[in-house]
Amino acid sequence: QVQLVESGGGLVQAGGSLRLTCAASGRTLGDYHIAWFRQAPGKERDFVTRIRWSTGNAFYVDSVRGRFTISRDKAKSTVYLDMNNLKSEDTAVYYCAVARESNGLWQYDYWGQGTQVTVSE
Repeated sequence: QVQLVESGGGLVQAGGSLRLTCAASGRTLGDYHIAWFRQAPGKERDFVTRIRWSTGNAFYVDSVRGRFTISRDKAKSTVYLDMNNLKSEDTAVYYCAVARESNGLWQYDYWGQGTQVTVSE
């Protein structure tokens, strides 16, 4: 079992920055990945980025590449999402999840409760 708790969301003006935090507890993360998703009102939950816990290798969707940075602190069992140059379309509830790849498919075993990010024009 892994428990995930997100924090750091809030209201920010367009062009501003926020840092989201995903604190993990429970079993060790080993070779898992930690992913960030977001869900805007009335839309599906979309993948944003992920980081491999063991190596720190990261992957981003095109819409956030160059603006968002995912990182992890192994000592604190915490993953960060630094979001810069925020746009109104980044407004969503952001979730972190424990991810693993199995037979070419990504499985998401544990989820946090989400944190709201609102970007105003």
